[in-house]
Amino acid sequence: MKKRRVVILGSTGSIGTSALKVARDIPERMEVVSLAAHGSTAKLAEQAREFGVKQVCIYDDTKAAELQQMLPGVTVYTGPDGLCELSRMPEADMVLVSIIGTAGLKPTLTAIAAGKDLAIASKEILVMAGEVVMQRAAEKGINVLPVDSEHNAIYQCLQGNRGGAEAVNRLILTASGGPFRTWPVEKLAGVTLEQALAHPTWKMGRKITIDCASLFNKGLEMIEARWLFNIPMERVDVIVHPQSIVHSLVEYRDGSILAQLSSSDMCFPIQYAVTWPDRIDNSLPHLDLAALASLHFEAPRWQDFPALNLARHAGLTGGTMPAMYNAANEVAVQAFIDGKLTFPGIWHTVEKVLSNVSARDYHGELSIILEDDAAAREEARRIIHG
Repeated sequence: MKKRRVVILGSTGSIGTSALKVARDIPERMEVVSLAAHGSTAKLAEQAREFGVKQVCIYDDTKAAELQQMLPGVTVYTGPDGLCELSRMPEADMVLVSIIGTAGLKPTLTAIAAGKDLAIASKEILVMAGEVVMQRAAEKGINVLPVDSEHNAIYQCLQGNRGGAEAVNRLILTASGGPFRTWPVEKLAGVTLEQALAHPTWKMGRKITIDCASLFNKGLEMIEARWLFNIPMERVDVIVHPQSIVHSLVEYRDGSILAQLSSSDMCFPIQYAVTWPDRIDNSLPHLDLAALASLHFEAPRWQDFPALNLARHAGLTGGTMPAMYNAANEVAVQAFIDGKLTFPGIWHTVEKVLSNVSARDYHGELSIILEDDAAAREEARRIIHG
């Protein structure tokens, strides 16, 4: 069985720290060869020493000297170029991308060009440029393995499917529904930052936790699934499952539905991505179905949480509109964090941006995607600040 030699981009975040737990649990199958973080020098240095890596990247170049003092003898890279250096390093055969936002796109494409398999946890990459990423990966024979629990579940449910996309009727992403699943719509305008950060199931960073509360995270996942699995947008669906035990499902043309279940721990999808196509023992907790007793599902509140309909519209429109959906949401979420926007103002801002800025076909040109990403951000700021 093959040992994966893995670069982790975003090692100090929630996905990165879970990936390092997996590496400790299955050292015979996963070796960490390099690490990158945004600005957490102390945590990155501690990780680098534990795993004995010789190359690291700190995205914030003002902290490079501080990190170098902590890690004598280790090569310290910085910024976007540093991420790309790690993504092409010859010692690695897989790059795990868990960088929030658009910063993961260039290192992802660099890894593909260098022939590295990808484990992708940064959904923005496929939302912005899914067509380009998947096309280039196919041309190079690169495996793109999803680390998001929902997409990893779908990936598992598709194993053994010999009929391709035509055999699939629907991809069904599960959503916890977030902390406001049962709130009346008129109360949402009063949501506080503390309330939005109180996710009922997962422990994650601020931005993704707020996205889960607004269902923008699920909207991004819908677009990501469309490209990752080459399924038309109209056949990507969502079901609310508050227990977060069923991580997603695939409905086939014959009416059969396959689901993947496990405890709510990101170590499960990360391990599967690293060890695929094998399944191996680990120390993770197994489900006790008798103790669960029942599983609950309900329809999303499409009208009360417009992020899902906006995502479907962006995915069906195509071109640069998914990138603008993501960009406008990033600006709006930050404004909510800063106290400059109400919670419903997040999706109102995104809706206005998608109405005001025209999407373009990008024909594989990343420069066009980045231009329209910037235009959407500028328009979102104009809407918020006047």
